[in-house]
Amino acid sequence: MTHRYLILLLLPMALLGMACSDNCERIVYRDASPPLPPVGIVSVSLDNAVELFWIENQEASLAGYNVYVSHRYDGKYDFIGKTKIANFIDRGARNGFTYYYAVTAFDIYGNESALSRDVVYDTPRPEGRNVQLIDRFINPSRAGYDFSNYAIVHYDTDRTDFFFEIAANGFAYLVVWDDTDIQGMGYTETLDDISVAPLHGWNPSGDALAVKGHTYVIRTFDNHFAKIRIIDITGNAVYFDWAYQLVEGNRELLTGTPNTLGKRTRYGNTHPERRIASTRPD
Repeated sequence: MTHRYLILLLLPMALLGMACSDNCERIVYRDASPPLPPVGIVSVSLDNAVELFWIENQEASLAGYNVYVSHRYDGKYDFIGKTKIANFIDRGARNGFTYYYAVTAFDIYGNESALSRDVVYDTPRPEGRNVQLIDRFINPSRAGYDFSNYAIVHYDTDRTDFFFEIAANGFAYLVVWDDTDIQGMGYTETLDDISVAPLHGWNPSGDALAVKGHTYVIRTFDNHFAKIRIIDITGNAVYFDWAYQLVEGNRELLTGTPNTLGKRTRYGNTHPERRIASTRPD
């Protein structure tokens, strides 16, 4: 008896399903909830570019991320691109200008999150590789370097930021003039290991022993910061990589790896309102 009633109940449902296959509109469920805003955003200063990294969102329906930029944290944010991974390079950034970034996440249904709340800003700066200076006693016109013009100069000019010399005792030195400071930072694997210029500890003698693999930070006469890493010393020449901050007083010198300059500081509920500009994409 129980089986007969069960068949009678299922039969109308089956007939209804057959009828709807031809005459009923198909019901589609659409998720209207946007993803969470991305978090953990950090930036990397590059030469005429800024690279961004963040923690991947975990929503199953995630489709990608939109990236926005502004010239103020609480200003309007313009869309500059999208990516499917938690990484983006802003190749429109220019050396010497500060940029503020925000990221949103969007899903396959077209829902977009609010702007990320991490405070992320960066100032791209120039860099150079494998520059050669000659001992000033051998070739004084090729012994100095001017960061502001990215140029090898005479060791004794108004624009010379540091110069290279080999002393009578046979030791090689990096030397600065009285209005400039230098500090050896010790051995580093790469130039990127030094992310920020120090506030104190400048060498009072105005020179530093030149050692292969060591990185040095220089504060120029006009209060700009630079760093160099010696990649080789051969004969009467030194070879080095460098990075130079165009913004006066800005100690940020990082390139190539995520920085740790407090850019991940988060505001509470009272953080300034950030707005997506009218150029926001559909």
